Amino acid sequence: MLPDAPQDQQDILDAGGVACWSEPVLIDTYAPGEPDRYPLFLDRRVYQGSSGKVYPMPFIDSIEPDKKPRLWQAIHLENRYVRLMLLPEIGGRIHVGYDKTAGYDFFYRNNVIKPGLVGLAGPWISGGVEFNWPQHHRPGTFLPVETAVEPAGDGSVTAWHTDLDPLQRMRGTHGVRLRPGSSLIEVEARLYNRTDEPQTFLWWANAAARVHGNYQSFFPTDVSHVADHARRAITAFPRADRPYYGVDYPALAGQHGTPDADRLDFYANIPVPTSYMVTDTADSFFGGYDHDAKAGFVHWADRSIAPGKKQWTWGNGSVGKAWDKHLTDDDGPYVELMAGVFTDNQPDFSYLAPGEIRTFSQYWYPIRHIGPAHQANLEAAVALSLDDAGRTATVGVAGTGHTENATVVLALHGETLHTWTAGLSPDRPFTATVQLPAPAEETDLALSVMDGARELISWTPRQPTDRPAEPWAATEPAPPREIESADELHVTATHLAQNRHPTRRPQPYLEEMLRRDPGDSRAATALAATQYRTGAYAGARKLLETGLDRLTGRNLNPPSGEASYRLGLVLERTGRLAEARERFGKAAWDRAWAHPARLALARLALREGEPATGLRHADAALALESTSPEARHLRYLALENLGRRADSARLLQDILAADPLDPVALSLAGSLDVADPKTGLAVACWLARAGQWQLALDLTESAPPAGADPAFGNPAPIRHYLRAGWLEELLDPQEAAAQRTKARRADTTHAFPYGLDEFDALHRALEADPRDPVAHALLGCWLLDAERTKDALGHLQKALIHGSTDPVVWRNAALATVNTGGDPAAADAYLARALELSPDDARLVFERSVLSELRGLPAEERLAAIEQHGPAVLARDDLAVLYANLLTDVGRPQEALVLLGSRTFQPFEGGEGLVLAAYDRAAVQHARTLMEQDPTAAATLLRTGIEAPANLGEGRHPRDSMAERFVALGDALERAGDAQAAVEAWTRACRQAGALAVEPGPAGPADYWRGVAMSRLGRGGDAEDVWRRLEERADELEAAPAAPDYFATSLPELLLFATDTAASRRTAAASLRDLAGRGRLLTRKPQLEGTGAP
Repeated sequence: MLPDAPQDQQDILDAGGVACWSEPVLIDTYAPGEPDRYPLFLDRRVYQGSSGKVYPMPFIDSIEPDKKPRLWQAIHLENRYVRLMLLPEIGGRIHVGYDKTAGYDFFYRNNVIKPGLVGLAGPWISGGVEFNWPQHHRPGTFLPVETAVEPAGDGSVTAWHTDLDPLQRMRGTHGVRLRPGSSLIEVEARLYNRTDEPQTFLWWANAAARVHGNYQSFFPTDVSHVADHARRAITAFPRADRPYYGVDYPALAGQHGTPDADRLDFYANIPVPTSYMVTDTADSFFGGYDHDAKAGFVHWADRSIAPGKKQWTWGNGSVGKAWDKHLTDDDGPYVELMAGVFTDNQPDFSYLAPGEIRTFSQYWYPIRHIGPAHQANLEAAVALSLDDAGRTATVGVAGTGHTENATVVLALHGETLHTWTAGLSPDRPFTATVQLPAPAEETDLALSVMDGARELISWTPRQPTDRPAEPWAATEPAPPREIESADELHVTATHLAQNRHPTRRPQPYLEEMLRRDPGDSRAATALAATQYRTGAYAGARKLLETGLDRLTGRNLNPPSGEASYRLGLVLERTGRLAEARERFGKAAWDRAWAHPARLALARLALREGEPATGLRHADAALALESTSPEARHLRYLALENLGRRADSARLLQDILAADPLDPVALSLAGSLDVADPKTGLAVACWLARAGQWQLALDLTESAPPAGADPAFGNPAPIRHYLRAGWLEELLDPQEAAAQRTKARRADTTHAFPYGLDEFDALHRALEADPRDPVAHALLGCWLLDAERTKDALGHLQKALIHGSTDPVVWRNAALATVNTGGDPAAADAYLARALELSPDDARLVFERSVLSELRGLPAEERLAAIEQHGPAVLARDDLAVLYANLLTDVGRPQEALVLLGSRTFQPFEGGEGLVLAAYDRAAVQHARTLMEQDPTAAATLLRTGIEAPANLGEGRHPRDSMAERFVALGDALERAGDAQAAVEAWTRACRQAGALAVEPGPAGPADYWRGVAMSRLGRGGDAEDVWRRLEERADELEAAPAAPDYFATSLPELLLFATDTAASRRTAAASLRDLAGRGRLLTRKPQLEGTGAP
């Protein structure tokens, strides 16, 4: 995979420098499928603990089953010690990290590009280092980025990567840097909020490492506890002291022969998919070590800004092994050792102010021979340990650079015990053992490494008392009416918004504040921000004026300029520019809001033809933030408008010299050429807000080049609508009308409008022509994403009235109808019409079947509705699973088994278990049918499926009960005359999860079959306990609040239609009570009911 360096770069390497070149590599690749033509509004999708909204990105829900060789553009960075390969076409990730001194891939090298359905928008690959921002996973993780290579005067070389993130349109830049004579890999990140509102973000760098039974993740020695996503669970570390992810680790460690089974730092001990994040440490490093290869790596970043330290694994069990097959051909399992900056959990978002840019660095370096590091910095990593007898100390030092005569000093009780002098470099780690004069504790020792008088690193093992107390765990906030103080209501609303909670909204908490105090300025400002983002300008203005009335009631100079600034934005959007300038001017009195306010004032001055004033405000913004990209861009525009072309040319040259990938500067220079077709549109919108309408038109004169990745989306129709508005500003209504005609004729596939500039353009189009079906359709789509569903439905219906024949519009109208509480039959009519326009469209068939279930239609009718479209629609995994379940429901389980066995399934992360559940249902029901005539065949069928068939794409989680399968197996064996084997099967049905120690979960339908098995075995008392637990769980469900689980990790039932969670819980509770009642009617070894449990 790794090509040799070109001769000129080899010469640099031979001279001890850093080589860097671009050369494509041929890699076997499983290509993602085509993006879905239908927008997905995943408002309540749970993804990595926060919202999994993907709009406006098109969604990809399939991967090609066969691999083909593909050339991938690659950037190669290499010095004496380290070789890296970067893939700019897949998010700018490090794909290969190779330690030349050890011949070892310290980052997991995946020798195929094999995406799994793990990413926010679908495809995601394992291996290397992925740079995730502004949320996890990186929204554009499988999209190309722009690159530039920068050699520096010190001999270092940096490969820069940048893009505008597809969701928030902030700009993220990361540079991967190597230096001569050093094993340090530096990643410098620059995160820029180019929007005019505060944005939330997190940054996690996911470094993957190949693992096996002897691979150990190491963290600072003061790490005593780790937390799950959102801190919903805590456990001790490295030895788990309680059940975690449903696994009872203390019980596992107590089993004979497995005393270390509770250690979470060894991948081999973790049987299920598991995350853990360090809750606190005084140190800045962590890493991983391969005890077999005697090699590993360290990550270091300043803990004052980079507290995040995390391990993720699919687990050393059947679930993990299934995912290994989805993500690689032959390279085996891995763990991710993730490093978070400005975050220590997922979700744990920080804020970027409007116009703010943050720069920071992270570092990795390989280590050899020293074992897991006990302390590390940018100079070296050290390890210091004692044998069990306390008599032999082992010292290890791995340096990142060359030190000819390093001095290594080991002290005992504060006195020097031994001193070594040694050469130290990445290819010459230092290790030694020394005998102690008497038994000692590790805390009696100290280690230091010196280069002359300069200390490279030192380490003194910590006393046990240095370990922090157990940290706090998160709790679910109370409903708004139950929270006493307005302050706590505000804190709760802020938390929900900041961390993008998927199933709880901040608005009810803010509305409760206003109910108690209609003038509450905090609530009014926060609620106005939400309304502004959804285009509800009038409501936002009213709220902000209410908040300002309170803030200025006694003080004309409030301590915060936020409300004034936000009101300025609303006024600017609604064309009240003079009032907007007044509000921005007042906001600039507050240092926290002065920079974005000055940017806004410069923007408005340029828009109103006052370039001298614009220049003054741009210079004021630069005085506040000297690296502000937007202030420099505005300064350039002001100079151009003042006719100072020589000054503007020098400024533009300086901007590009400092940042050659700056998309605004490249646009102004006429040389923007990027993969993302929406980047130029974003720049043009920014220019238009500054009144540079002709520049915006020039930039968007030509359509984006053909061949752009469709996963970026399609800006074609909205490009014409935007241009029409800019032409009207230039008093050219005829050409504006022509542009809107082009918009109506443009291809709307994957055209998902987003952002307020596009919202305003669509409103302007409808002012020009209220009968424009495309503008109505696109605005309806925009409003669906904004959760203004009633308004969306109105525009979608107008699009249909005015003649839209786009099946996307008819389908969107169906979603809006259901999600506004409308008539499901009317929604079905919309979907039926969509299917007429797009016959045998598998997604539409699937969504219509889901809707039919909500309507309560019988299984036979739903099955017939699918079958009328032919077998081709079953290419969709979700529809195939739904169809298999319907076959089982109508008594055709054998056909379901044939279908499920005829293909390979590709699960989504978080959606695992659906295929396996359908398989188990069909197998058990078919076995019951076989049992009447051929119990031996029934038993064979049931035994065959105990281990999940590989084609289903899923492994069995230890918590997944197979009680019904084993009850049926026991019954089949008894009928076949094997009473002993029947008893063994029923006994296994009684257990929670085989030999693995698993924490019991809430009682559910599977427990009914455990009770049946107990009845078969004559354990009536134990069975009664099961029936009681089912009833208690029913009581809990009935008493639960009318909302989804606050800490839910996956809610697939909420992904399409807004369903009544309270009603579904009542139905589940009634089912559990029915099962308990049926259970009590059982006598020992009764005949199973043919239909089984609900």
